[in-house]
Amino acid sequence: MRSALFSAENLEKESAQPGMRLQNSKMLKIELNGEAMARVGSMVAYQGQVQFQALGSGGIGKFIKQRLTGEGVPLMKLSGHGDVFLAELAKDVHIIDLEPGDALSINGSSVLAFDSSLSYDIKMVGGAGMASSGLFNCVFSGHGRIAITTKGTPVVLNVDAPTYVDPQAAVCWSANLQTGYHRAEQLGLGTLLGRSTGEAFTMSFAGQGFVVVQPSEEPPVQGSGTQQQQQGLLGGLLS
Repeated sequence: MRSALFSAENLEKESAQPGMRLQNSKMLKIELNGEAMARVGSMVAYQGQVQFQALGSGGIGKFIKQRLTGEGVPLMKLSGHGDVFLAELAKDVHIIDLEPGDALSINGSSVLAFDSSLSYDIKMVGGAGMASSGLFNCVFSGHGRIAITTKGTPVVLNVDAPTYVDPQAAVCWSANLQTGYHRAEQLGLGTLLGRSTGEAFTMSFAGQGFVVVQPSEEPPVQGSGTQQQQQGLLGGLLS
C-alpha cells in the first residue's frame, strides 16, 4: 500500500527518553513513565498500559476558589507506562520548560498538559478587581514541562515598554509582570448611541518579561458579565 499519508513526517516520532515532545505542530506525545496531568478529553490515542483518572477539586482551597471564580477546566491524571497522544481542536501546541524560580501565568483554556512535578494556583489578575468583573489565571511554578495551545501562530511580545493586550488573546505571560485593566475605547457620543469599537478594555503589562499573544479571540460566553470577562482567562483547572 502506498500513499503520501505514510511519509516519514506523519509517522510516530520515537525517542529513548520519557516525557513530552511534539508529534507534530498540533499533537503532543507523552512517553509516559509514571504520571502526568492533562486536560480532560484531550487524549486522541494511546499505546501501552495507561490509566486515566479524573481529578477532584485538588484540595478545599482550590475547590473554594473554583466556586468563587466560575467554572474551571477539568484535569485528568495519566499514570502507567506507554505513549499518550493529546490534542485540542487542532490548535497549535507549544512546550515550555520551567526552571526552578520560574513562574508562568497562563490562560486556563490554553493548558493541554503538564508534568506532575509542577504546582499551580488560581490567582486574580492584578488590577482586575470586582469592578472589572474579575479576571483569574493559573500561575505555574516549579521544575518541569507544560504544553500549551494557541489558535494559530502566536507572537511573543518582549515587555520593555507599557504593553496592552486583548484579554481574550493573551495566552500566558511572565508571572512577575505588573498587570492592570485599561479602558481602550474612548467614551463619547458614539458610545452613548450604542456604537462600539469592540475593544472596550485591554490588559496592561509593565516590568520585564514577555506576553504570548494568539491571533484569535475566544468567543463570548452566554451568561453573566462576570462569565463573559472570565472566558478563557479563568485557569481554574479543576473539575
